[in-house]
Formats: sequence, structure tokens, C-alpha cells
Amino acid sequence: MALPLDQMGSVASRMNRLPPTAFFTRLVCRAAFGAIFEMYELFLTGYVAVALVAAHLFTVSSLAYFVGAGFAGMFLGTNFFGRMSDKLGRRQAYTYSVLLYSIGTLFVAFAPTATWILVFRLISGIGVGAQLVIVDTYVSEMTPFARRGYYISLSQFIGFCVVPVVALIAYLLVPTHFLMAGWRWVMLIGALGAVLIWWIRAGLYESPRWYETQKRFEEANGVMTKIEEIVEKESMKTLPPITETAEVEDKSGRFAELWSPALRGRTIMLMVFQLFQTLGFYGFASWVPTLLVKEGVTIIHSLLYTFIIAIANPVGPLVGMWTSERFQRKWLIAIVSIGIGLFGLIFSAMRIPLWIIVFGLLITIFNNWFSALFHSYQAELYPTRIRSTGVGFTYSWSRFSAIFTSFIIVWLLNRYGVTGVFVAISIAMLIVAIVIGGFGPRTNRRALEDIAK
Repeated sequence: MALPLDQMGSVASRMNRLPPTAFFTRLVCRAAFGAIFEMYELFLTGYVAVALVAAHLFTVSSLAYFVGAGFAGMFLGTNFFGRMSDKLGRRQAYTYSVLLYSIGTLFVAFAPTATWILVFRLISGIGVGAQLVIVDTYVSEMTPFARRGYYISLSQFIGFCVVPVVALIAYLLVPTHFLMAGWRWVMLIGALGAVLIWWIRAGLYESPRWYETQKRFEEANGVMTKIEEIVEKESMKTLPPITETAEVEDKSGRFAELWSPALRGRTIMLMVFQLFQTLGFYGFASWVPTLLVKEGVTIIHSLLYTFIIAIANPVGPLVGMWTSERFQRKWLIAIVSIGIGLFGLIFSAMRIPLWIIVFGLLITIFNNWFSALFHSYQAELYPTRIRSTGVGFTYSWSRFSAIFTSFIIVWLLNRYGVTGVFVAISIAMLIVAIVIGGFGPRTNRRALEDIAK
């Protein structure tokens, strides 16, 4: 019988001594399928939106309801499944959320009216909203601290690889009609998650850190022993001895703990950060085809330019993989935020196709570099017992903000044009840089348990 972890060393002590091997890469790649579903949902919005307007299901102004319904669902989903992940485990929450997303998306594809589209989009948003929260939590807990930022950036890279695919699918299908409108086929493809989830789940261990908080020491020890055996075999070296004395975290957390003196400052900081980063990130990603059409670009050329820009989506996380452990993450987030604002202002002044594409590519690379960095960062700031709850709650504020971001962008677009939209984006990203740079703790090469103190 396996010994309790409090007699063998904590999960943190055992995990952090492990060398990086192919095991961690395989594990992260499998977990990152959840990020693929969320990225598909997030980025299809911009591509499908122009078709919904052309089909007279929505107007440019009422598109805010289409975008907002998805984010309203994500707001609910990040909170609900974030807390479920801490109560029932990472694998259970992961499975249920993907299934709900797939069912909701399937019904969106066949929804007869705008009203039903909004209803089912809300449901699919609830399902998909927590995927990045659960993936970030899982990867941060299942990898050694020295490479934590690298592995979360890897999961982001895998997720963003689907964005050019979504753009290509939209470019090929949206203008067509075979049995039903092309945009409905784009939605239907997103429902395939229900088919894949059981294969994904079969290859994922439950987080031994989570087992530890539930006082399920034998199961935690069993998972850690399997991981250690695999890593030792792949590295072809004897594992180093356990030299850390990390405390065993063997208690459950409560939502109220987010407001304790030790964590209250971080919670408020992340809430403000999430409220404003949404305008900068999704303001471009979700609206770029519509913004181009507003500037007089045809739908076909808008989708083509957007597809070319979308090819660069995986590049940002690749930069994140290279920089995340070399430089302090909080300072990288601040610097990249300012870069997004500057490139956005330049993009808004461009009219020549070549320069539209060039600065669109730069914004995309910086946006997704930013995404890889902050997803690493937010998963490091809470103890295991409330990590998913804390990340889910604070991240939900980005979803809440996104509901109103859609209306703000429409108002700015109608009143001040594309330039007005990017001025607002630049101001939002400056606030992000100040909040993280001024109030965020340093996290690089620190154990999660040390950061959480």
C-alpha cells in the first residue's frame, strides 16, 4: 500500500525536482485540447458575424448581442466550472464543460431565429468559458516550477493553432450555401468536442495537488509515483533527492478566502486587469473583419485579410515559450500591453492592404504573446485549494467586461470610427500595464506554494 504523502514529501516537493521530459510535453498537448475549443469559439465570432449581418439575422449594431451572449455564458461558466474544478477535480470539470459547449454549439448551428441563436450561444458559452481556466490550473499544477511558464505558453500555442484553421474554414464556408448557410457549418464543426472528450480524458491524470487538498493521499501518491517512474525512464537518470520541505496542502478552500488579507490585493488587482485587458485583446480579435468592412473593405476581402493575419496567431505563444522563463513575467506583460496599444493606433490609420496586413500581424503576435504570459501568471497567484476558483472568478471579469465591450465598440465605431475604437484599446492596455507592473508579485522560478503565501 502506498504511503501517505505526509510521510514521503509533498506533491510540490516531488514535482519541482523533476527534469523536463517528453512526458510533460505530451500531457500538456493533450490537456490543451480544451484550449482549442475555447479558441475556436472565441475567434469564430468575428468570422461568422459578417455572415449573420449579410443574412439579416443581425445588424451591425445588434451584433453586440451575439457577441455579448457568448461572453455572458462564459462569465457564468468560468465561475461555475472554476469552483466545480476545486470541488470535484480538474478532470471532471474539464469533461462536463466540453460536453455542455458541444451541445450548445450544435443547437446554435440549427437555430432558426436570432433569439434562439442567442439562447444557445449563452449555453455554449457557459460550457466553453472555463476551458482556459481549467487548462491553466491543470498545467501549472502538473509541471515543475522552473518550466511552468514555458508549458502554459505551449498550451496556448496549441490552442492558437486552431485560429488560422477557423479563419480558413470561415473563408471557404461562410460565403457558400450547401443544404444550409455556410456559417452554420462553421458552428457545427465546433460541436465535435463531444466526440473527442473521452479520448482526451483517458490520457489525463487527476492533479495530485488537488488530491492532496482533498486528503486523498494514496491517490496523490499513486499519480506522483507513476509520473516519477515515467520521467526517470525518459530522462535515463536517477531522480534527484527531495530537498525542498514544501508544506502539504491538505485542506479545502472557500470562496471567502479570496478576500482574506493575504489574497485580497491579488484578487482586486486581477479583477481590474481582466476588466481592461478584454477591450484590448478581444476588441481586435473578435471585431477585425467587421472593422475592415466598416472601412469599405468587401466581406470577401475582409475575410481574406483576416485569414492572412490569423496565420500569425500561433507565433505569439511561441515567443512566450522563449521569453516566459527568461524574463520576469509581470514586466513582460506590462511591456507587451503597451506594444499592443501602439500598434493598434497605427493599424487604424492604414488603408493600403499591405500595411493593414503587416500591422494586423504585429497586433496578433503581441496579443497572443500577451495571452500566453498572463495565462501563466494568473494561475500562479492562488493556493491549490482555491486556485481554480480564484482564477475562474477573476477571469470571469474579463467575460463580464466583454459583454459591455461589444456595445462600447459599436458605439465608438458609429460615433468615432475605427480610430476611436483603437484609441480606447490603447488606453485600456496602458491601464493593464500600470496595474500588473505596479501591483503584481514576481513569480518566475518560485514554487506555487511559495507564491501563494
